[in-house]
Amino acid sequence: MRRVVVTGIGAITPVGNDIETMWNSITNGVCGIDYIKKFDTSKLKVTIAGEVKDFDPTKYIEKKEVRKIDLYCQYAIAAATQAVEDSGIIGKIDPTRFGVYVGSGIGGMNTFVSQCENMFNDKKISPFFIPMMISNIASGNIAIKYNAKGVCLPIVTACATGTHSIGEAFHAIKNGYADAIIAGGAEAAVNPISIAGFSSCMALTTRNDPTCASIPFDKRRDGFVMGEGSGIMVLEEYEHAINRGADIYAEICGYGNSCDAFHVTAPEPEGECATQAIKIAFNEANISDDDTIYINAHGTSTHLNDKIETIAFKKAFGDKAKDLYISSTKSMTGHMLGAAGGVEAIIAVLSVKNGIVPPTINYSEPDPECDLNIVPNNAVNANLTVSASTSLGFGGHNSCIVFKKL
Repeated sequence: MRRVVVTGIGAITPVGNDIETMWNSITNGVCGIDYIKKFDTSKLKVTIAGEVKDFDPTKYIEKKEVRKIDLYCQYAIAAATQAVEDSGIIGKIDPTRFGVYVGSGIGGMNTFVSQCENMFNDKKISPFFIPMMISNIASGNIAIKYNAKGVCLPIVTACATGTHSIGEAFHAIKNGYADAIIAGGAEAAVNPISIAGFSSCMALTTRNDPTCASIPFDKRRDGFVMGEGSGIMVLEEYEHAINRGADIYAEICGYGNSCDAFHVTAPEPEGECATQAIKIAFNEANISDDDTIYINAHGTSTHLNDKIETIAFKKAFGDKAKDLYISSTKSMTGHMLGAAGGVEAIIAVLSVKNGIVPPTINYSEPDPECDLNIVPNNAVNANLTVSASTSLGFGGHNSCIVFKKL
Protein backbone atom coordinates (compact mmCIF):
# COMPACT_ATOMS: atom_id res chain seq x y z
CA MET A 1 0.00 0.00 0.00
CA ARG A 2 1.10 3.56 -0.72
CA ARG A 3 2.10 5.89 2.11
CA VAL A 4 0.41 9.27 2.57
CA VAL A 5 1.83 12.47 4.08
CA VAL A 6 0.68 15.98 4.95
CA THR A 7 2.41 18.63 2.82
CA GLY A 8 0.24 21.72 3.34
CA ILE A 9 -2.04 23.18 6.02
CA GLY A 10 -4.35 26.18 6.31
CA ALA A 11 -6.86 27.43 8.88
CA ILE A 12 -9.43 30.12 9.61
CA THR A 13 -10.38 29.93 13.28
CA PRO A 14 -11.68 31.88 16.29
CA VAL A 15 -8.07 32.06 17.53
CA GLY A 16 -6.37 33.13 14.32
CA ASN A 17 -6.78 33.31 10.57
CA ASP A 18 -3.48 31.73 9.61
CA ILE A 19 -1.49 28.75 10.86
CA GLU A 20 1.14 30.68 12.79
CA THR A 21 -1.38 32.78 14.72
CA MET A 22 -3.68 29.83 15.37
CA TRP A 23 -0.86 27.59 16.62
CA ASN A 24 0.57 30.29 18.89
CA SER A 25 -2.89 30.86 20.36
CA ILE A 26 -3.56 27.16 20.86
CA THR A 27 -0.24 26.44 22.57
CA ASN A 28 -0.52 29.53 24.77
CA GLY A 29 -4.07 28.81 25.89
CA VAL A 30 -5.71 31.81 24.22
CA CYS A 31 -9.50 31.63 24.32
CA GLY A 32 -11.33 32.66 21.13
CA ILE A 33 -14.76 32.51 22.76
CA ASP A 34 -16.46 35.82 23.47
CA TYR A 35 -19.82 37.58 23.37
CA ILE A 36 -21.37 37.41 19.91
CA LYS A 37 -20.69 40.54 17.86
CA LYS A 38 -22.43 39.65 14.58
CA PHE A 39 -26.02 40.15 15.70
CA ASP A 40 -28.26 41.15 18.59
CA THR A 41 -28.52 38.30 21.12
CA SER A 42 -30.90 39.98 23.54
CA LYS A 43 -33.72 37.53 22.74
CA LEU A 44 -31.53 34.42 22.90
CA LYS A 45 -30.57 32.21 25.84
CA VAL A 46 -27.05 31.90 24.45
CA THR A 47 -24.98 35.03 23.88
CA ILE A 48 -21.45 33.68 23.31
CA ALA A 49 -19.66 31.87 20.49
CA GLY A 50 -16.25 31.25 18.97
CA GLU A 51 -16.53 33.75 16.12
CA VAL A 52 -13.89 34.22 13.44
CA LYS A 53 -12.49 37.73 13.81
CA ASP A 54 -11.15 40.26 11.28
CA PHE A 55 -11.59 37.91 8.34
CA ASP A 56 -10.97 39.52 4.94
CA PRO A 57 -12.27 37.29 2.14
CA THR A 58 -10.75 39.54 -0.55
CA LYS A 59 -7.32 38.18 0.36
CA TYR A 60 -8.47 34.92 -1.24
CA ILE A 61 -11.47 35.75 -3.47
CA GLU A 62 -12.03 38.52 -5.99
CA LYS A 63 -14.15 41.28 -4.43
CA LYS A 64 -16.89 41.00 -7.05
CA GLU A 65 -17.22 37.25 -6.33
CA VAL A 66 -17.51 37.48 -2.54
CA ARG A 67 -21.24 38.29 -2.56
CA LYS A 68 -21.88 35.13 -4.57
CA ILE A 69 -20.24 32.84 -1.99
CA ASP A 70 -21.60 31.91 1.43
CA LEU A 71 -19.38 32.60 4.42
CA TYR A 72 -18.70 28.90 5.09
CA CYS A 73 -17.38 28.57 1.54
CA GLN A 74 -15.31 31.74 1.92
CA TYR A 75 -13.67 30.20 4.98
CA ALA A 76 -13.05 26.97 3.06
CA ILE A 77 -11.49 28.74 0.08
CA ALA A 78 -9.29 30.80 2.39
CA ALA A 79 -8.01 27.78 4.35
CA ALA A 80 -7.55 25.77 1.14
CA THR A 81 -5.59 28.63 -0.43
CA GLN A 82 -3.26 28.70 2.56
CA ALA A 83 -2.81 24.91 2.46
CA VAL A 84 -2.19 24.70 -1.30
CA GLU A 85 0.30 27.58 -1.26
CA ASP A 86 2.01 26.01 1.74
CA SER A 87 2.31 22.70 -0.11
CA GLY A 88 3.77 24.18 -3.31
CA ILE A 89 1.97 21.49 -5.29
CA ILE A 90 0.47 23.59 -8.10
CA GLY A 91 2.19 22.90 -11.39
CA LYS A 92 3.67 19.69 -10.00
CA ILE A 93 0.70 17.33 -10.21
CA ASP A 94 -1.47 15.84 -12.93
CA PRO A 95 -4.88 17.58 -12.57
CA THR A 96 -6.68 14.26 -13.08
CA ARG A 97 -4.80 12.87 -10.05
CA PHE A 98 -5.61 15.90 -7.86
CA GLY A 99 -8.77 15.80 -5.72
CA VAL A 100 -10.84 17.74 -3.18
CA TYR A 101 -12.60 16.28 -0.14
CA VAL A 102 -13.97 19.31 1.75
CA GLY A 103 -17.26 18.97 3.62
CA SER A 104 -19.55 21.00 5.86
CA GLY A 105 -21.91 19.85 8.55
CA ILE A 106 -24.57 22.41 7.67
CA GLY A 107 -23.47 24.27 4.54
CA GLY A 108 -24.67 27.74 3.59
CA MET A 109 -26.88 28.40 6.60
CA ASN A 110 -26.33 32.16 6.54
CA THR A 111 -27.49 32.26 2.93
CA PHE A 112 -30.51 30.13 3.80
CA VAL A 113 -31.47 32.52 6.61
CA SER A 114 -31.02 35.68 4.54
CA GLN A 115 -32.99 34.32 1.58
CA CYS A 116 -35.84 33.13 3.82
CA GLU A 117 -36.00 36.67 5.20
CA ASN A 118 -36.18 37.97 1.63
CA MET A 119 -39.02 35.57 0.83
CA PHE A 120 -41.01 36.49 3.93
CA ASN A 121 -40.55 40.20 3.19
CA ASP A 122 -41.49 39.94 -0.50
CA LYS A 123 -37.96 40.69 -1.64
CA LYS A 124 -36.13 39.15 -4.56
CA ILE A 125 -34.49 35.76 -4.09
CA SER A 126 -30.86 35.76 -5.17
CA PRO A 127 -30.06 33.77 -8.33
CA PHE A 128 -27.07 32.50 -6.37
CA PHE A 129 -29.21 31.17 -3.50
CA ILE A 130 -28.94 27.47 -4.33
CA PRO A 131 -25.24 27.30 -5.29
CA MET A 132 -24.39 29.41 -2.24
CA MET A 133 -26.35 27.17 0.13
CA ILE A 134 -25.48 23.61 -0.86
CA SER A 135 -22.90 21.74 1.20
CA ASN A 136 -20.86 20.47 -1.73
CA ILE A 137 -20.09 23.88 -3.20
CA ALA A 138 -16.93 24.46 -1.15
CA SER A 139 -15.36 21.39 -2.75
CA GLY A 140 -16.61 22.53 -6.14
CA ASN A 141 -15.20 26.03 -5.83
CA ILE A 142 -11.84 24.79 -4.54
CA ALA A 143 -11.61 22.27 -7.39
CA ILE A 144 -12.38 25.04 -9.91
CA LYS A 145 -9.77 27.33 -8.39
CA TYR A 146 -7.02 24.70 -8.54
CA ASN A 147 -8.09 22.74 -11.64
CA ALA A 148 -8.44 19.61 -9.51
CA LYS A 149 -10.11 17.20 -11.93
CA GLY A 150 -9.71 14.01 -9.91
CA VAL A 151 -11.79 12.54 -7.09
CA CYS A 152 -14.11 15.06 -5.43
CA LEU A 153 -16.20 13.94 -2.47
CA PRO A 154 -17.82 16.46 -0.10
CA ILE A 155 -18.67 14.58 3.11
CA VAL A 156 -21.50 15.56 5.48
CA THR A 157 -21.37 13.76 8.82
CA ALA A 158 -22.24 16.61 11.21
CA CYS A 159 -19.42 17.22 13.70
CA ALA A 160 -17.33 14.36 12.27
CA THR A 161 -17.26 15.89 8.77
CA GLY A 162 -13.70 17.24 8.79
CA THR A 163 -12.20 14.06 10.20
CA HIS A 164 -14.10 11.80 7.82
CA SER A 165 -13.07 14.00 4.89
CA ILE A 166 -9.39 13.69 5.77
CA GLY A 167 -9.69 9.98 6.52
CA GLU A 168 -11.47 9.16 3.27
CA ALA A 169 -8.96 11.26 1.33
CA PHE A 170 -6.15 9.32 3.01
CA HIS A 171 -7.65 6.01 1.90
CA ALA A 172 -8.27 7.30 -1.63
CA ILE A 173 -4.59 8.17 -2.02
CA LYS A 174 -3.40 5.04 -0.24
CA ASN A 175 -5.46 2.89 -2.58
CA GLY A 176 -4.31 4.66 -5.74
CA TYR A 177 -7.30 6.80 -6.69
CA ALA A 178 -5.36 10.08 -6.43
CA ASP A 179 -1.86 11.40 -5.83
CA ALA A 180 -2.93 14.41 -3.74
CA ILE A 181 -6.18 15.64 -2.20
CA ILE A 182 -7.18 18.93 -0.57
CA ALA A 183 -9.14 17.75 2.49
CA GLY A 184 -10.93 19.13 5.53
CA GLY A 185 -14.07 20.94 6.63
CA ALA A 186 -15.69 24.34 6.92
CA GLU A 187 -18.59 25.87 8.84
CA ALA A 188 -20.23 29.26 9.39
CA ALA A 189 -23.40 28.75 11.40
CA VAL A 190 -23.14 31.44 14.06
CA ASN A 191 -26.49 33.09 13.38
CA PRO A 192 -29.67 33.52 15.44
CA ILE A 193 -31.60 30.51 14.12
CA SER A 194 -28.66 28.11 14.50
CA ILE A 195 -27.96 29.32 18.03
CA ALA A 196 -31.65 29.02 18.89
CA GLY A 197 -31.91 25.59 17.30
CA PHE A 198 -28.92 24.06 19.07
CA SER A 199 -30.08 25.70 22.27
CA SER A 200 -33.57 24.21 21.93
CA CYS A 201 -32.16 20.71 21.63
CA MET A 202 -30.22 21.31 24.86
CA ALA A 203 -26.81 21.06 23.18
CA LEU A 204 -25.40 24.51 24.04
CA THR A 205 -24.26 25.78 27.40
CA THR A 206 -26.27 28.69 28.78
CA ARG A 207 -23.39 29.69 31.04
CA ASN A 208 -22.71 32.92 29.17
CA ASP A 209 -19.26 33.50 30.59
CA PRO A 210 -16.46 33.02 28.04
CA THR A 211 -14.02 31.95 30.77
CA CYS A 212 -16.06 28.97 31.97
CA ALA A 213 -18.44 28.04 29.16
CA SER A 214 -16.44 25.58 27.02
CA ILE A 215 -14.84 23.42 29.71
CA PRO A 216 -14.30 19.90 28.33
CA PHE A 217 -13.87 17.10 30.88
CA ASP A 218 -14.56 19.52 33.76
CA LYS A 219 -17.29 18.41 36.16
CA ARG A 220 -19.11 21.74 35.69
CA ARG A 221 -19.63 21.26 31.93
CA ASP A 222 -23.21 21.57 30.67
CA GLY A 223 -23.04 22.03 26.89
CA PHE A 224 -20.87 23.18 24.02
CA VAL A 225 -20.13 26.64 22.63
CA MET A 226 -20.62 27.09 18.90
CA GLY A 227 -17.58 28.01 16.81
CA GLU A 228 -16.90 28.55 13.12
CA GLY A 229 -14.10 28.53 10.56
CA SER A 230 -12.23 26.04 8.41
CA GLY A 231 -9.30 23.65 8.57
CA ILE A 232 -7.81 22.24 5.36
CA MET A 233 -4.75 20.14 4.62
CA VAL A 234 -3.08 18.81 1.49
CA LEU A 235 -2.55 15.06 1.65
CA GLU A 236 -0.07 13.59 -0.81
CA GLU A 237 1.37 10.23 -1.76
CA TYR A 238 4.78 9.94 -0.09
CA GLU A 239 6.92 9.22 -3.16
CA HIS A 240 5.15 11.97 -5.12
CA ALA A 241 5.96 14.43 -2.32
CA ILE A 242 9.59 13.27 -2.04
CA ASN A 243 10.18 13.41 -5.78
CA ARG A 244 9.08 17.03 -6.01
CA GLY A 245 11.03 18.05 -2.88
CA ALA A 246 8.02 18.89 -0.75
CA ASP A 247 8.27 19.73 2.93
CA ILE A 248 6.42 17.11 4.99
CA TYR A 249 4.65 17.79 8.29
CA ALA A 250 3.78 14.20 9.24
CA GLU A 251 2.57 10.90 7.85
CA ILE A 252 -1.13 10.03 8.08
CA CYS A 253 -1.25 6.33 8.76
CA GLY A 254 -4.61 5.32 10.24
CA TYR A 255 -8.33 6.01 9.88
CA GLY A 256 -11.35 4.54 11.63
CA ASN A 257 -15.03 5.04 10.86
CA SER A 258 -18.07 3.61 12.66
CA CYS A 259 -21.67 4.43 13.55
CA ASP A 260 -23.45 4.05 16.88
CA ALA A 261 -26.78 3.28 15.17
CA PHE A 262 -28.32 4.36 18.46
CA HIS A 263 -29.80 7.88 18.60
CA VAL A 264 -29.92 11.04 16.48
CA THR A 265 -28.07 13.19 19.04
CA ALA A 266 -27.03 11.11 22.06
CA PRO A 267 -23.91 8.90 21.92
CA GLU A 268 -24.24 5.18 22.61
CA PRO A 269 -23.80 4.96 26.41
CA GLU A 270 -21.10 2.26 26.50
CA GLY A 271 -18.93 3.90 23.83
CA GLU A 272 -18.56 0.62 21.95
CA CYS A 273 -18.66 2.05 18.43
CA ALA A 274 -16.49 5.05 19.27
CA THR A 275 -14.03 2.50 20.65
CA GLN A 276 -14.29 0.55 17.40
CA ALA A 277 -13.37 3.61 15.29
CA ILE A 278 -10.33 4.34 17.49
CA LYS A 279 -9.16 0.71 17.38
CA ILE A 280 -9.55 0.49 13.60
CA ALA A 281 -7.47 3.65 13.13
CA PHE A 282 -4.69 2.64 15.50
CA ASN A 283 -4.57 -0.93 14.18
CA GLU A 284 -4.11 0.39 10.64
CA ALA A 285 -1.42 2.78 11.89
CA ASN A 286 0.51 -0.13 13.44
CA ILE A 287 1.45 1.76 16.59
CA SER A 288 3.96 0.19 18.99
CA ASP A 289 3.90 0.08 22.79
CA ASP A 290 6.88 2.42 22.82
CA ASP A 291 5.08 5.25 21.01
CA THR A 292 4.24 8.42 22.91
CA ILE A 293 0.74 9.46 21.87
CA TYR A 294 -1.25 12.68 21.93
CA ILE A 295 -4.97 12.65 21.08
CA ASN A 296 -6.91 15.79 20.25
CA ALA A 297 -10.23 14.61 21.67
CA HIS A 298 -13.67 15.53 20.39
CA GLY A 299 -14.20 16.89 23.93
CA THR A 300 -17.28 19.03 23.36
CA SER A 301 -17.95 20.06 26.99
CA THR A 302 -21.25 18.19 27.04
CA HIS A 303 -21.84 15.81 29.91
CA LEU A 304 -22.41 12.71 27.78
CA ASN A 305 -19.74 13.21 25.12
CA ASP A 306 -16.84 13.74 27.49
CA LYS A 307 -17.86 10.88 29.77
CA ILE A 308 -18.39 8.41 26.93
CA GLU A 309 -15.29 9.49 25.03
CA THR A 310 -13.27 8.81 28.18
CA ILE A 311 -14.83 5.34 28.33
CA ALA A 312 -13.92 4.78 24.66
CA PHE A 313 -10.28 5.73 25.25
CA LYS A 314 -10.07 3.33 28.17
CA LYS A 315 -11.61 0.49 26.17
CA ALA A 316 -9.45 1.15 23.13
CA PHE A 317 -6.12 1.47 24.95
CA GLY A 318 -6.62 -0.52 28.16
CA ASP A 319 -3.94 0.18 30.76
CA LYS A 320 -2.08 2.42 28.30
CA ALA A 321 -4.94 4.93 28.37
CA LYS A 322 -3.48 6.53 31.51
CA ASP A 323 -0.25 7.24 29.59
CA LEU A 324 -1.96 9.13 26.76
CA TYR A 325 -1.76 12.89 26.44
CA ILE A 326 -5.33 14.02 25.74
CA SER A 327 -6.73 17.51 25.36
CA SER A 328 -9.69 19.32 23.87
CA THR A 329 -8.84 22.50 22.00
CA LYS A 330 -12.58 23.23 21.81
CA SER A 331 -11.94 24.87 25.15
CA MET A 332 -10.36 27.65 23.06
CA THR A 333 -12.14 27.52 19.69
CA GLY A 334 -15.57 26.36 20.71
CA HIS A 335 -17.16 23.58 18.66
CA MET A 336 -16.60 24.39 14.99
CA LEU A 337 -19.03 21.67 13.88
CA GLY A 338 -18.08 20.46 10.38
CA ALA A 339 -14.83 22.43 10.55
CA ALA A 340 -13.78 21.00 13.91
CA GLY A 341 -12.13 17.85 12.58
CA GLY A 342 -10.08 19.74 10.01
CA VAL A 343 -8.71 22.26 12.49
CA GLU A 344 -8.11 19.64 15.16
CA ALA A 345 -6.29 17.38 12.70
CA ILE A 346 -3.96 20.27 11.89
CA ILE A 347 -3.37 20.80 15.61
CA ALA A 348 -2.59 17.09 15.99
CA VAL A 349 -0.11 17.30 13.10
CA LEU A 350 1.64 20.35 14.53
CA SER A 351 1.73 18.74 17.97
CA VAL A 352 3.58 15.64 16.79
CA LYS A 353 5.86 17.69 14.55
CA ASN A 354 6.81 20.18 17.28
CA GLY A 355 6.58 18.00 20.40
CA ILE A 356 4.04 20.27 22.09
CA VAL A 357 0.75 19.12 23.63
CA PRO A 358 -1.84 21.94 23.70
CA PRO A 359 -3.89 22.36 26.86
CA THR A 360 -7.52 22.01 27.85
CA ILE A 361 -8.00 25.51 29.26
CA ASN A 362 -10.34 26.84 31.97
CA TYR A 363 -10.24 23.45 33.70
CA SER A 364 -10.77 23.66 37.47
CA GLU A 365 -13.05 20.91 38.80
CA PRO A 366 -12.01 17.30 38.05
CA ASP A 367 -14.70 14.80 37.13
CA PRO A 368 -14.10 11.23 38.38
CA GLU A 369 -15.79 9.99 35.19
CA CYS A 370 -13.20 11.85 33.05
CA ASP A 371 -10.05 10.83 34.86
CA LEU A 372 -7.44 10.63 32.09
CA ASN A 373 -4.58 13.08 31.48
CA ILE A 374 -6.41 15.94 29.78
CA VAL A 375 -3.41 18.34 30.02
CA PRO A 376 -5.17 21.02 32.08
CA ASN A 377 -4.61 24.74 31.48
CA ASN A 378 -1.01 24.75 30.24
CA ALA A 379 0.72 23.19 27.24
CA VAL A 380 3.45 20.65 27.90
CA ASN A 381 6.50 19.57 25.94
CA ALA A 382 6.64 15.87 25.12
CA ASN A 383 8.66 13.63 22.83
CA LEU A 384 5.61 12.68 20.77
CA THR A 385 5.87 10.05 18.06
CA VAL A 386 2.17 9.70 17.29
CA SER A 387 -0.85 12.01 17.36
CA ALA A 388 -4.51 11.47 16.61
CA SER A 389 -7.81 13.30 16.40
CA THR A 390 -11.24 11.92 17.24
CA SER A 391 -14.61 13.31 16.17
CA LEU A 392 -18.14 12.18 17.04
CA GLY A 393 -21.19 13.58 15.23
CA PHE A 394 -24.96 13.75 15.55
CA GLY A 395 -26.41 10.65 13.94
CA GLY A 396 -23.85 8.46 15.71
CA HIS A 397 -20.93 9.15 13.35
CA ASN A 398 -17.54 8.23 14.89
CA SER A 399 -14.14 8.90 13.36
CA CYS A 400 -10.47 8.80 14.24
CA ILE A 401 -7.34 9.65 12.26
CA VAL A 402 -3.73 8.94 13.26
CA PHE A 403 -0.48 10.70 12.35
CA LYS A 404 3.18 9.67 12.80
CA LYS A 405 6.22 11.85 13.16
CA LEU A 406 8.71 11.57 10.30
